[in-house]
Amino acid sequence: QVQLVESGGGLVQAGGSLRLSCAASESIFSINALGWYRQAPGKQRELVATVTSGGRTNVADSVKGRCTISRDNVKNMVYLQMDSLKPEDTAVYYCAAERQIGPARYVYWGQGTQVTVAS
Repeated sequence: QVQLVESGGGLVQAGGSLRLSCAASESIFSINALGWYRQAPGKQRELVATVTSGGRTNVADSVKGRCTISRDNVKNMVYLQMDSLKPEDTAVYYCAAERQIGPARYVYWGQGTQVTVAS
């Protein structure tokens, strides 16, 4: 089972930047996809961005142009660089890892890190 630990959240003014980090407990080389999701109070968890083992990225329209996801297979890390932050970006941000083994799909989640953007 992959354990994920997020860090880098905090309070930032609108227009500011944050870099979230997610450390995996084992090699991410064989993990099919890594991603960041977020959940604001009273809302469902939503996709922010994902990156596959091949480096292909997918970024939600709501953060496109402001967020960049990257992975470091040597350090077993995944990052989310967030710029030009808006109050509506306030949420708990979760790191996720998806592993496909044959027909079985496993998804692992971190505990989350709070991001608060003040207007």
